[in-house]
Amino acid sequence: MNIITNEGLIKRNRRIAQTCSIGGLIILIGGMILSFRNQQQIGYSLGALIIGFILSQIGIYFTNRWGRSPRPDEYINQALKGLDSKYSLFHYQTPASHLLVGPAGVWVILPRQQQGVITYSKGRYHQKGGNLYLKLFAQEGLGRPELELGYEVEKIQNYLRKHMEENKIPPIQAALVFTNDRADIKIDESDNPPAVTLHINKLKEYLRKYSKNKPVSIEKISEIQNLLLASGNLPENSKTTP
Repeated sequence: MNIITNEGLIKRNRRIAQTCSIGGLIILIGGMILSFRNQQQIGYSLGALIIGFILSQIGIYFTNRWGRSPRPDEYINQALKGLDSKYSLFHYQTPASHLLVGPAGVWVILPRQQQGVITYSKGRYHQKGGNLYLKLFAQEGLGRPELELGYEVEKIQNYLRKHMEENKIPPIQAALVFTNDRADIKIDESDNPPAVTLHINKLKEYLRKYSKNKPVSIEKISEIQNLLLASGNLPENSKTTP
C-alpha cells in the first residue's frame, strides 16, 4: 500500500494546537486570578475565561487530529497495514481528509476517537457513556459524523467529475471508524446508517471482503490514483511511503 501524507499541513496544525492549548490555559488562569484579586473587574475576568475556554476547545480540536501521536492518519495506516500495492491511501491530500483508493473502490474514511456505546437512530449517530471529564476538557463530542461524511463524499464526487468522464467514476463509499478500544458499536444494518460503521481494527478485513464481492476494475482505480498523484495536486511538503 502506498501512503501519501501532507506533512506540511500536519506540522502547521500541530503548532496551532500547541499555541491554542498553551494560550488558552494561560488566559484561563489569568482570568481566575483576576476574579479572586479584584471582584470589581468581574467583566474582564469573565471575558478572559470565555476567551480562554474557546482557545482551549480549539486546541483540543487540533490536538486530537494533529498534535498527539498516534494521530488519526497513523491509526489508519496501522489498521490497513498489509494491503497490497494496488491500494493508495491519501492523508490531507484530497478534498477528503482520508481517502483510500484500490480494488475495493474509493473510500472516504472518517476516524473518531470517542468511547462508550455508539448507536444510530432517527438520522444521526449517538454516543452514550464515556468519561465526562474527557468530554469537557480533553475530547470532542461525537458531533454529526453523518453530515461530515456526506460533505466529504460529495467533495470527492465533484472533484472527480471535473477531471474524469462520469461513467468512469465508481460509487464513492464511506466508513466511519472508531479508534478507541472502549468504543462499543451497536449498530445493526436494519438501522440504515449512512456509512459502514465499525472499529478500526475490523476495517482491513471488511475492505478485503468487499473487494472480492464488489471489485472495481484496475483500469478505473489506476486512472483515479494517477489523477490524485499528479504533480500539480501534491503540496510541496508531501511524503509518500510504500
